[in-house]
Amino acid sequence: MIDDTIAAIATPIGEAAIGVVRISGRGALDVARQMFRTASDVPIEGLPTHTAHYGFVIDPSSGERIDDGILVIYRSPRSYTGEDSVEISCHGGIVPLRRVLTSALRAGARLAEPGEFTKRAFINGRLDLAQAEAVLDIIRARTDEAMRVARSQLDGVLSAEIRALRQSLVGIMAGIEASIDFPDEVGDADTTEIAAALRDAIEHVKGLLDTAERGKIFREGIVAVIAGRPNVGKSSLLNALLRESRAIVTPIPGTTRDAIEESVNIRGIPVRTIDTAGVRDTDDMVEQIGVERTKQMIEQADMILTVIDASEGFLDEDRDLIRDVAERRFIVVLNKCDLVRQEDACRLSVEIKDWMQNELGVSAPIVLTAAPSNEGIKELEDKIADTVLSGGVSPAEGALVSNVRHREALENALESLGEALHTAQSDMPVDCITIDLRAAINALGKITGETVTEDVIDRIFSEFCIGK
Repeated sequence: MIDDTIAAIATPIGEAAIGVVRISGRGALDVARQMFRTASDVPIEGLPTHTAHYGFVIDPSSGERIDDGILVIYRSPRSYTGEDSVEISCHGGIVPLRRVLTSALRAGARLAEPGEFTKRAFINGRLDLAQAEAVLDIIRARTDEAMRVARSQLDGVLSAEIRALRQSLVGIMAGIEASIDFPDEVGDADTTEIAAALRDAIEHVKGLLDTAERGKIFREGIVAVIAGRPNVGKSSLLNALLRESRAIVTPIPGTTRDAIEESVNIRGIPVRTIDTAGVRDTDDMVEQIGVERTKQMIEQADMILTVIDASEGFLDEDRDLIRDVAERRFIVVLNKCDLVRQEDACRLSVEIKDWMQNELGVSAPIVLTAAPSNEGIKELEDKIADTVLSGGVSPAEGALVSNVRHREALENALESLGEALHTAQSDMPVDCITIDLRAAINALGKITGETVTEDVIDRIFSEFCIGK
């Protein structure tokens, strides 16, 4: 199928000023010749690479003019896929786009599979597998920081580190095998030097793994649940974080009976924020269902914003909720601080802090807010980011592991390197070291694609849209 010429709509379906149909493969220029006429009557075969030409899309079966358009030609190997490629920009309505695509199919192309353009770029050496996955991450990025992480991976920052690490392991293995095959010329392998090199490699892998949690956060985001008693200001807090009135706010307890979800960008972290029903004992069946859902969402959350009403003090219900989330990542939000004196709010904050430390042996950030006036919201956003990232480096400071598949490969490599180091320190035959070394090299190769299996490649690219 790699020899087929493929075509697909590369822009979202719907009304737009411009839509793009992409064609790639050995026969891309022939397909374009049958379905496109340049206004200058210059044959497609004579057009230079990386040039754009105005003309008309033609139905190859009837000769009917379908639409005006711009044809951009990319000759192999200087194209996204590494093959001859053509992109036709036409009017962005669903009908013209579909008819242009149909013309390409009638001219000899077939409909591309999901991710097939990027898959061909990988097969033809234009991208390694980690870079190809970054293409999808760029498309799905929800914040600027997530975009920067994906852009860094597409630029090959992670791939360069993996290749350097893999090459160092290949060098160690080559030295061991040379000492086995040519003992007279090379001499015996120095296990002390081998162990030192393995320790360096282990530290390198650990350093990459240390970035995995932060990378996953920027790539996938977190779920933050706003929880607390009824009428403590949870919905007002959600509105303040969103900078808009999304949730209904009333002085009546129990107004929110079902979860309200919204996405918000907090210091570059995609946060799915969920306003929940107030937690309390109630005879209202509908409210009971809402309270039960709140408890379920707390269990699934990455972070809990535990809201307490400063004007009512620290009540037993507040203590019960903190007990329930004490082993989780949480922030105490002391809300409605505009209704009490500042010194009383500070005194209450100290009381809560001391109770958590003495009663539960835990500590958590405490932020004073007045949600309707946005007081303390910036400080809350800072605390959310600091708590999630645990003071880690920003995504601009080097390679960041953001993909679960990459993390698993690094963990497998680390385990194999640990076994190799143990062998090197145990006076075992040096050829035993190469078994675990080879396993580590193969694990690292799965990240960039050198040793990955075909079914894994197919699974990765099946997540892409058809036009990419």
